[in-house]
Amino acid sequence: MGLKAIASSIPLLGVYNSAMRRGIVFLNGYKLIPSLDNSATRLTKEFASLGVELVREYSTSFHGYIDENGMLTSKPYDADFIIYLDKDKYISSMLEKMGYRLFNSSHSIEVCDDKMLTHLVLASSGIKMPKTLSGPLNYSGKANDVYVDTVLEELGLPVVVKANFGSMGAGVYLASSKEELISLETKLNDKPRLYQQLISSSYGKDFRLILVGGKVVAAMERESLDGDFRSNIGLGGKGKVIDVPQSFVKVAEKAARIIGLDYCGIDLLLGEHNEPILCEVNSNAFFEGIEEVTGINVAKAYAEYIVSKVY
Repeated sequence: MGLKAIASSIPLLGVYNSAMRRGIVFLNGYKLIPSLDNSATRLTKEFASLGVELVREYSTSFHGYIDENGMLTSKPYDADFIIYLDKDKYISSMLEKMGYRLFNSSHSIEVCDDKMLTHLVLASSGIKMPKTLSGPLNYSGKANDVYVDTVLEELGLPVVVKANFGSMGAGVYLASSKEELISLETKLNDKPRLYQQLISSSYGKDFRLILVGGKVVAAMERESLDGDFRSNIGLGGKGKVIDVPQSFVKVAEKAARIIGLDYCGIDLLLGEHNEPILCEVNSNAFFEGIEEVTGINVAKAYAEYIVSKVY
């Protein structure tokens, strides 16, 4: 459906009479975690320094619907762009269909939010990834012996088990025995999930690269301090500044380009021969940790990029 078919009461971006340049940072209205609150605050400050007012809107205040005639309608937002820091693919899709320019796009957020979909989109692109199996839909409430044996045959032990939806290391497990694998398969049986080869050469360590406009602007090495195979700073990992090898930069920039991301954090593992192996892509990567570790003003880089695209 073209924009002309959308309810005429919905204005498109850039047609407002207000002389003030204005954007929206869109957040989840049910739970605002501190790291996202920090991201919104940092962006508001950096946009203000560029002469752009950034205001907050929340998903719970979104008033959009498809009416009885099949028309998409909503209250208009007085803004030239929207920085979408939620993961609700339905609202983001509606906003885009109403003509708003989102950073990131609805499609790229959806791809990143689903870990298995991320790997599928990047498959056959020449990017190394851990060997990955997609868990079949399972509504039985129990594990299937045939499938468990398939996972063990293909990936061995220990094996990484991930819920497809989750962030900050949540829903990511390590099964060290068949019994643990069966327990996790039973626990996650009705959830989209995947099973991955453990990259032992990168146990408890990875590299977080932040990209703006498809280019790396900051990077750090993260390492677990308590023996956890996950290195997330939110789980107690420690970050430090590194000189990123060009091979890692190329992989990160290629992944961001394929998915179509304006902004992202890409996590790369260290292979047995020091090669980059893509672990995850995060469309709403937090600013706080990497800004503290590197001293680089990531929020400013993102704000300047958006201003250059919109104005």
